[in-house]
Amino acid sequence: MQEYINLFVRSIFIDNMIFAYFLGMCSYLAVSKSVKTAVGLGAAVIFVLFVTVPANYMLDKYLLRPGALSWLGEEYASMDLSFLSFIMFIAVVASMVQLVEMIVEKFAPALYSALGIFLPLIAVNCAILGGSLFMQQKDFSNVGLAATYGLGSGVGWFLAILAIAAIREKITYSNVPAPLKGLGITFIITGLMAIGFMSFMGISLD
Repeated sequence: MQEYINLFVRSIFIDNMIFAYFLGMCSYLAVSKSVKTAVGLGAAVIFVLFVTVPANYMLDKYLLRPGALSWLGEEYASMDLSFLSFIMFIAVVASMVQLVEMIVEKFAPALYSALGIFLPLIAVNCAILGGSLFMQQKDFSNVGLAATYGLGSGVGWFLAILAIAAIREKITYSNVPAPLKGLGITFIITGLMAIGFMSFMGISLD
């Protein structure tokens, strides 16, 4: 149990997709103008990462990696389909994003309109694909750890976009120098927040 907790906390604070790897910055910058849209997109990212990372783990373990097809028989033990990883991972991500888009459009049409093109663009959000590729790199021992990592990564991305959205709403009423208004001050704040999150790197969770 401790291993799951450690991985969950680490994926939120230490290996944060935004502040540690700067993945998913396009959606992070574009949709963080209001807290409402940030919460909607953040929740969608959590769901997609939580579903796709363990799904791609199973796909990688039982189909793609060298020797993964040995369960079909000895004649398949030497097959290596790892060259299909990118294509298969993206296909799974795109399927989940399509499902999320349909759900949001049906049950929250106002949010669907507010998110606009950035909701379907979750499919090409590098943070989503990054979650599956990092999962593959970390070589988790079971699907539970992969799901925990996906959930933690999604929560970390959610907290990042929620924090910057709340700050951007506040600084609308602040006296920001003209050259820094908009993305300029947002990049500065993001950099400062990333430095803050770097402080977690010195914490041992073992």
